[in-house]
Amino acid sequence: MNKFDGLNQAMVEHYAPRPGRRPLLPPMSDKARIALMCRMLFKEGWNEHIAGHITFRQADGTILTNPWELAWDELTASDIMTLDSEGQIIDGEWNITPAIGLHVQLHALRPEIDVVIHNHAKWSGIWANLQRVPPVYDQTGAHCGAELPIYNEYTGTFENEKSSLSAAEALGDAKWALLANHGSLVVAKDLRQAHLRAITLEWRCKRAYEVELAGGAEPLSNEEIEKVSITDTHGFPFCWEAMARRELRLDPSILE
Repeated sequence: MNKFDGLNQAMVEHYAPRPGRRPLLPPMSDKARIALMCRMLFKEGWNEHIAGHITFRQADGTILTNPWELAWDELTASDIMTLDSEGQIIDGEWNITPAIGLHVQLHALRPEIDVVIHNHAKWSGIWANLQRVPPVYDQTGAHCGAELPIYNEYTGTFENEKSSLSAAEALGDAKWALLANHGSLVVAKDLRQAHLRAITLEWRCKRAYEVELAGGAEPLSNEEIEKVSITDTHGFPFCWEAMARRELRLDPSILE
């Protein structure tokens, strides 16, 4: 049993009054989890062609990431690249994005952050282009708190070290951000937390856009949002597994 499976077991025992069926997911490698994460988020709107990158820092300091050439909905475990702590390829058959520097710098600046996700997601991308923070209108949009910074000094692309370092430093201790006229950024301690933050951000942005089109409404107060956002600490129980199983039913080859 690996560390992630142990977390699954602990969460089941804590939250479920009945044991239910075990395990929730088959044993899998970290590379398989990254491929699954890409597939899962693709369905959530993080799907701008071949744009976007996910990094996952392993216990030994090496970093797993998706290759540049492949779209998120076609990845399998064998496609995932391994990098050293400086972002240099040490294993894999593909190329990596020139913008990997942003991830490397975020991992270095934030030792508590093991997952960084960036893409030009559909609904959060609208608010990034508007350079506005979407209000929270429902419980699902409130899962990860109210604060959502906008980084509005984007100057082109993140392969420039000064630009990427500036963006990394501007994020501060935030859990996510909108990149003005660019896209979305999510950081987290693990894949479960990152998944919840990414899907919550898209839901929040989608609902806010729909409410505005309908004429507007009263958003939730910060106090109400904080009551709901207790799930952010560990990720919503069972959600990661449920979405992972959906992808595995569609294409079991993800694990290969």
